Amino acid sequence: CSASHHKTAVTVGIPLVAPFAIIAIWAGILAVALYPVFRALSALFGGRPRLAAAAITLLALLVIAGPLAAIALSFAEAVQAGLGKLAAGTLSVPAPPDAVRDWPLIGHRLHDAWAQASGNLEATLQRLAPSLLQAGGTVLGKIAGIGVDLIGFIVSVIIAGFLFRPGPRLGEGLKLFARRVAGERGAGFVDLAAATIRNVARGVIGVALLQALLAGLAFSLFGIPAASVLAFAVLIFCIMQIGPAPVLLPVVVWAWTAMETRAALGLTLVLVLIGLIDNVLKPVLVARGLKTPMLVILAGVIGGTLSYGLIGLFLGPIVLGVFYDLVVAWMRSAPGQEDGTRPV
Repeated sequence: CSASHHKTAVTVGIPLVAPFAIIAIWAGILAVALYPVFRALSALFGGRPRLAAAAITLLALLVIAGPLAAIALSFAEAVQAGLGKLAAGTLSVPAPPDAVRDWPLIGHRLHDAWAQASGNLEATLQRLAPSLLQAGGTVLGKIAGIGVDLIGFIVSVIIAGFLFRPGPRLGEGLKLFARRVAGERGAGFVDLAAATIRNVARGVIGVALLQALLAGLAFSLFGIPAASVLAFAVLIFCIMQIGPAPVLLPVVVWAWTAMETRAALGLTLVLVLIGLIDNVLKPVLVARGLKTPMLVILAGVIGGTLSYGLIGLFLGPIVLGVFYDLVVAWMRSAPGQEDGTRPV
């Protein structure tokens, strides 16, 4: 009977603890990724680590959590507004520009489908109703969880601020535990995991956030419709390592068909510069280059987002990247080799 009660308590407790565990893991990843910045700020502030930790926490809330919250909430509002218009029957689709026909491969089919939707949206929706209902339920569920995810993201940033000062002690304790489990190879795996976290967090997540924020600002300044939705799409494509081109190129094409020449030229130049950011920053931010394959990052993005929502969008590629690098390092190490942490 006691064993049954123990099993029931564990079964009930795991779902209750799981959200807090995700927040704690993300806080630890943020602390590892930003620790070099904390160390540099501590030296700049004359050896005052508390001030450095407070400064990084406030900066992260302003630069990361604030704009991300704005993009996510605007995205949710835009989707909800679109669904509201769809339910009320007031949603309309503008006629496609003739230039769409000239697009390679998909131009004619896309123009015909677009024209059909603009001419008779109701019939198009009826034809796509089963797929739309299935996708709509998933989208509404994710939108409902965006607020909770944002709170968890902000809490993670705050918790990370308290982990900077004891960071070295925590790292040594983790190394000691790993050394007890797997010898010097285990301690080396801890160093490899930390390096992978910094590479993926700065070279993938950091650059993607910067490109999405700049793209959202450019969309808003030039009056592009659904700017927040497009910025969120830029964020997802950049984290997937596909790049912002699938979003920026259609916006540029639309700008040249719907805007004045000077405004379209200005927007094009700005978006080209935003698209080239990763080519400039990644070699600077990623130590020895990012070795994690794109498919691993993509699988982490999809799996993390489906499992844990907004936090999973960032957490998934980092955790899966660490797991991949550790497995590769372990497989490449000889059975009798003490240190199996050769760079991969």
